[in-house]
Amino acid sequence: MRLSVVIPALDEAERIAEAVESARAPDVEVIVVDGGSSDDTAQRARDAGARVLPSASGRARQLEVGARASRGDALLFLHADTRLPAGYAAAVERALETPSVVGGAFRLRFDRSTPALRWIERGARLRVALFGLPYGDQALFVRRATLEAIGGVPQVPILEDLDLVRAMKRRGRLALLPLEAVTSARRHLAAGPWRTAARHVLAALAGLAGVDRGRVAAWVRR
Repeated sequence: MRLSVVIPALDEAERIAEAVESARAPDVEVIVVDGGSSDDTAQRARDAGARVLPSASGRARQLEVGARASRGDALLFLHADTRLPAGYAAAVERALETPSVVGGAFRLRFDRSTPALRWIERGARLRVALFGLPYGDQALFVRRATLEAIGGVPQVPILEDLDLVRAMKRRGRLALLPLEAVTSARRHLAAGPWRTAARHVLAALAGLAGVDRGRVAAWVRR
């Protein structure tokens, strides 16, 4: 099985090389989709070994551009400030050996450790255990056939990961891997961990309730 890793990025020059390097593995295609960065994100991604594609900004749009250009039998969507664990590619391949598994995700861990962040990590594990809803910062992966069957990456201004996971679950089972994807805590620390977590929960609930995604995006980004 050939795996393609797609990384949407915008002004991530400080972190993109680490993301690309964590994704590099034998027979793995790494694609960075740059959404018009004003820094040298694109060049640093190339220097780290990624194929770089231009795109209009917007995570869902960038993911779809990368997915369409990729050649893998399965795709893994990686945030530019997240690092994959050693052995991730073999773990994905083993998970997808089960025909009923259409995709999955990794366990969340932040790159910083504070009491609040540890509680948020536990909350993410509880959400996954109870509802089977991993988010994009957990490095979602999906079979290409499944992604094509659901019409590609949902083109919404926010919560595309939630929509993608829900669509995947209608097609089969998710594998929730014990390996940890390490994501940056910068946004949680900048705005306050509990405030950021609360905004994420409220945004997800609004999306599930059918609130217009443009309104949700405007509220989250205020």
